[in-house]
Amino acid sequence: VQLQACGGGLVQAGGSLRLSCAASGRTLSSYTVGWFRQTPGKEREFVSAIRRSGGSTHYATSVRGRFTISRDNAKNTVYLQMNSLKPEDTAVYYCAADSNIILSSIPSALRYNYWGQGTLVTVSS
Repeated sequence: VQLQACGGGLVQAGGSLRLSCAASGRTLSSYTVGWFRQTPGKEREFVSAIRRSGGSTHYATSVRGRFTISRDNAKNTVYLQMNSLKPEDTAVYYCAADSNIILSSIPSALRYNYWGQGTLVTVSS
């Protein structure tokens, strides 16, 4: 499956952005899809995920209540709605997918075999 992430940009603190992760080649509903983010010099950090089976959603503590992940199977796309953005949310955001991830491995970037290119989110104070 090929993934393409988009939707990043520059926004003021308190604002909102919606990231999209569009898939081609395979049906994205067959995959657990995760969003990760990375800043220079730091490890890639888990943000959110939506499971292929049942569609349960998972969030990092730092974004819970502000970010919402969802799927549109008709568009073969996963979204990350980001509200109440903070300067510390500034990062390159990546979407990733895999068809075989157990619950405990969802936050682990190493478990995802397919990655999109990053999209930069910059939140100004």
